[in-house]
Amino acid sequence: MSRLPVLKGTLDLLVLRALNWTPMHGFEIVTWLERAANGSLDLEDSALYQAVYRLEERGYLEAEWGVTENNRRARYYKLTAAGRAYLRTETKNWAQYAETITAILSASKDGSPARAGT
Repeated sequence: MSRLPVLKGTLDLLVLRALNWTPMHGFEIVTWLERAANGSLDLEDSALYQAVYRLEERGYLEAEWGVTENNRRARYYKLTAAGRAYLRTETKNWAQYAETITAILSASKDGSPARAGT
């Protein structure tokens, strides 16, 4: 199975989704994303940390120092109220976008929507 690149503009949303339930440190975020994507995303650590810092600057995440299961210090990131609101809005936008692209890719030669069984 080939690994897909993360599309520009989607990594922030994916990071927010990973943090939807509980605070995590960077490695946990990467692990969650890889598991959720069945290993099919090509996710670079440097890109992840750039996204985390960007989201923190925008007020969508907060960070605090903690200790990992391996007894190492790490920054744990969690969603803010603004981050949760942004996640809800962008999730709806992304779902609508995906539906639209799927409709276009399934359309007939004249541009009309595909019918069942065609």
